[in-house]
Amino acid sequence: MKKKSSNKSLRNANKTKQDEFYTQLSDIANELKHYRDQLKGKVIFCNCDDPFESNFFKYFAANFNALKIKKLIATSYVKSPIVGGQLALFEIEGLKPDGKEPYLVEINEVPDLNNDGAISLDDVEYLLKHNKNVCRHLRGDKEYSAGDFRSKECVELLKQADIVITNPPFSLFRKFVALLAEFDKDFLIIGNKNSITYKETFKLIKEGKLWLGVSHRNKGTGMFFSVPPDYLENPTRVKDGKVFIGGAIWFTTLDTPTNHEPMTLYKKYTPEEYPKYDNLDAIEVSKTKNIPSDHDGLMGVPITFLNSGYNPEQFEIIDCWNAGTSGERIGATRTEAISVGKTIFWNGPTVNKQTKYFRILIKRKK
Repeated sequence: MKKKSSNKSLRNANKTKQDEFYTQLSDIANELKHYRDQLKGKVIFCNCDDPFESNFFKYFAANFNALKIKKLIATSYVKSPIVGGQLALFEIEGLKPDGKEPYLVEINEVPDLNNDGAISLDDVEYLLKHNKNVCRHLRGDKEYSAGDFRSKECVELLKQADIVITNPPFSLFRKFVALLAEFDKDFLIIGNKNSITYKETFKLIKEGKLWLGVSHRNKGTGMFFSVPPDYLENPTRVKDGKVFIGGAIWFTTLDTPTNHEPMTLYKKYTPEEYPKYDNLDAIEVSKTKNIPSDHDGLMGVPITFLNSGYNPEQFEIIDCWNAGTSGERIGATRTEAISVGKTIFWNGPTVNKQTKYFRILIKRKK
């Protein structure tokens, strides 16, 4: 029940446009460690981050030299509503005294500016305070406010980037991914696992261009986030002042060897354990761990398949299946089904007149 409640909190956040979820530094480091070689020499763009509150900015600034990245760009949309100022904005060269407007921070190098013999966040702070070319205000346009990732100014910054790494607004996840795909940008971002069902997202997954993060592979989803006070009603899990969001997961275009490890299959097919759908010539596999090792036909699996050991050399993703357009596309017929105690007619996944949630249709490769 707790997982459902935390997922409900995330859905409510989407509906009410509550998008201020601040990622823990430990979660960022735990995922980023798998891509260190792919970050070398790259321009990293954190385009949904208040640089002075964002742990994404802190991670890359502190590890700028160790990761050997070429440039770090971070932009804010509005001033962070939490904590309030690890570094006072009015002290930074290039920003006005009020320091309340959305702004850009760009770092090309992190030298030992305070001459203490070590490279640390103290050097970043010194750099920001004493180099007016590093910080500047952002300006909006007729369509989007300053700092909005869709604004002309931020899109021009996006064009410079090699990899976008951030926690985008959950309510705008679909548009965010569509923009990155439009400009063919690599990315590592956080979203709701149900975003897998979006056509913009699933298209990339099917084409082998998008993966779920390594740190959630063969594990449950969810992360703890810092949020503004009274942001979510009755959170089910709170730890050290941070709220657990059960559906949060990493999405990335960066491939790793982990994605190509074979899934261990130990079950054998029987008609009794794997019934056919009422309206499609395919079998229902209710749990990813129960995928039969000896069935060559079409199988419907839950979305957890993607973070439970999916290997493109082992399985082919045929399509996704839900009611409506996807059902029509795969040739599913409209059938009588029971949903929440009511009789309906639909072309979504149905077994013995019982509706099933979104399914991914797969075939085992021989």
